[in-house]
Amino acid sequence: MKKEIILTKNAPSPIGPYNQAVKINGVLYLSGQIPLTPEMDLIQNDLNEEVNQVMKNLKAVLEAANMSFKNVIKSTIFLNDMDNFQTVNEIYGEYFDNETAPARETVAVKTLPKNVRVEISMIAND
Repeated sequence: MKKEIILTKNAPSPIGPYNQAVKINGVLYLSGQIPLTPEMDLIQNDLNEEVNQVMKNLKAVLEAANMSFKNVIKSTIFLNDMDNFQTVNEIYGEYFDNETAPARETVAVKTLPKNVRVEISMIAND
């Protein structure tokens, strides 16, 4: 079982001992993304921009693995406040077709890295 590390400059560099994604046997495991730009600037104070940045980061990692959102089979959304669910859900939904939308859960957590409001991780399959 060969482990392929996926890394792109079009998404933020890892800020710890992890990779942007790892692909094993055709399955891509994407690390959680927060609203950091590829230049490592934190987007904050506008939830719409924050969620769109997270999704752009995930898209860049998927593309680096020659995949798209159509390949995503599972997503996990972490929110620091469930009151933000509706906004996050609407923006997240813009990136998927109903026919190919993945399984998903949304979890409220006390805090997230860099005290952001949203983090999303995914699993995709080619």
